[in-house]
Amino acid sequence: MFPGNTQDPKTVRSQIRKLVERFGGDGLTFVGDRGMLKSRQLQEIQEHGFHYITAITKPQVEALVKQGLIQLDLFEQEVAEVEDKDGIRYILRRNPVRAEECAASRRDKLHTLERFIEKKNNYLQEHPRSHIKVATRHANELCEKLRIKEWVEIMIEGREIHLRIDEVAKTKAARLDGCYVIKTDLAVEMCSTQTVHDRYKDLTHVECAFRTSKTVELQMRPIHVCLAPRTRAHALVVMLAYRIAKELSRRWVTTNMKIQEGIDVLSMLCVNDVQTGGQTACALVPQPSAQSRELLDLAGIVLPASLPRRKIHVATRRKLHKRRKRN
Repeated sequence: MFPGNTQDPKTVRSQIRKLVERFGGDGLTFVGDRGMLKSRQLQEIQEHGFHYITAITKPQVEALVKQGLIQLDLFEQEVAEVEDKDGIRYILRRNPVRAEECAASRRDKLHTLERFIEKKNNYLQEHPRSHIKVATRHANELCEKLRIKEWVEIMIEGREIHLRIDEVAKTKAARLDGCYVIKTDLAVEMCSTQTVHDRYKDLTHVECAFRTSKTVELQMRPIHVCLAPRTRAHALVVMLAYRIAKELSRRWVTTNMKIQEGIDVLSMLCVNDVQTGGQTACALVPQPSAQSRELLDLAGIVLPASLPRRKIHVATRRKLHKRRKRN
């Protein structure tokens, strides 16, 4: 947990220091995406004797292509590798699914611009006093916003706007669709090409964990506490809840049921209060339904026959927020 709007790269140094001072780590490898591990962070990692696995940006890939270190046909292989003179290894691959997504996005952008120009041309025909230069400027602004100006040219013919597609430039813009390059300083003897690739792809599990904790089942935000220790405690509870959710996902894999669906089924569990002398003595737990019993058995949970009366009041987040407003 970091205060304020701390950027990701600024958090790396403190984690390196923590590993060195608190845990005495040695021979570790940091795995981070291109937004986390930049040149300064990579230098700090190497200064402490650690290693890294990260990815490089598209402009960096294009620079390596211009230098001749990377050939485009290498991306057609399952997993390829090249090494520069400094011993830095680059693992190359093209994701065909992502390549098709990029191509579809490019087509959608072109159709968006074409529809916009069609509307502008209709307006120019219906309004003789309108200015063609103004309409052209708006079309160019949209073209820049869509980031297709490098292969699309907007031209004026009379009082109409036309598009010209530079097929050569379009093909050049699409040559790296779906391509990504992973960078590491690990020696081949320490880590194989496939292992480097797989460890970087494992970041998808990290992203899934953050997404689950922040916005899906657990909803870490909004945070209704202000003090730093309580904020950290809140995050810790969410992280522990995620560990439970992950374990339940593993145990419920045979049910083809999502975590939230399983929780919704178990939310039907209830207790019956037993009163003696006008006071609640205990709470009896009725037999669960067949579906709830299956989920409980898979999770290794055995329900007790009854629960003692503890007189503990549990405030939900919604009730807690309303109570603080009243105070």
